[in-house]
Amino acid sequence: MSGRFLLDTNIVIALFEGEAFIQDRLAQAGEVFVSSIALGELFFGAGKSGRPETNLARVNDFARDNVVIGCDTVTARRYGEVKNALRLRGRPIPENDIWTSAIALQHDLTLVTRDQHFKEVDGLLLEIW
Repeated sequence: MSGRFLLDTNIVIALFEGEAFIQDRLAQAGEVFVSSIALGELFFGAGKSGRPETNLARVNDFARDNVVIGCDTVTARRYGEVKNALRLRGRPIPENDIWTSAIALQHDLTLVTRDQHFKEVDGLLLEIW
């Protein structure tokens, strides 16, 4: 399996938990990216956890060791398009997931997640792990 993958927050958490399936799939991936959106969610979760210092260090290490993709004007345009399409169909998804979808679409990446609601986003390359 090769490809260009954008990891959703739940996949990074599974990686942190040492899930062998996730580790094996990522070992076979061509390129792996994480969004600044997912990092924000990870930093939030680490900060509110029972072991904030340990978990914040883990997120910092992960961010340092991976390619992080942020948002720009093109991302914002994609976000608006995705959100409006979802609105017109009456199928909203969480805001951070709209941003994540916009980044994946912008960079032609396959989003790897465990969230089924991403199937609502037109044109999104998606793998449910």
